[in-house]
Amino acid sequence: MDMPTAIAELRRRNKPVPRPFRLPTTEEVVAAESRLGVTFSTDYRRFLLEASDVAVGILEPGVVTPDAGHLNLVETAESAWEWGVPQDWLPFCEDNADFYCLDGATVRFWSHHGGSDESWPDLASWIFDVWIKEAGHVTLGDAD
Repeated sequence: MDMPTAIAELRRRNKPVPRPFRLPTTEEVVAAESRLGVTFSTDYRRFLLEASDVAVGILEPGVVTPDAGHLNLVETAESAWEWGVPQDWLPFCEDNADFYCLDGATVRFWSHHGGSDESWPDLASWIFDVWIKEAGHVTLGDAD
């Protein structure tokens, strides 16, 4: 799967919520990179700019807009690093004190119970194999 397909699938499955997030500006993405001291991968930047406002299932990746609250990406990453997530991984989604992290283009799962060898080759694969699948949707284009 590629990012355009993953983003299209997230958009298709987006559920209305009482207070939806908005997509960030390019300046907000750059500010988050600066605060974290990282450069986001092309795929992650694309996700933030094109699909970080979607609500699909129970997983909630961090966002970089000022109104992010508990989903603030910078705070999520800083918290994860305090838990022991490697500093060169970018924790972008928390799941009960476990974290999904970007290590270059690869997505890695980090468990607070100890290490994990779970990984996905890229963000698009993680979106389909974890986020959409956990929402109860197993195949692309299936009926909701």
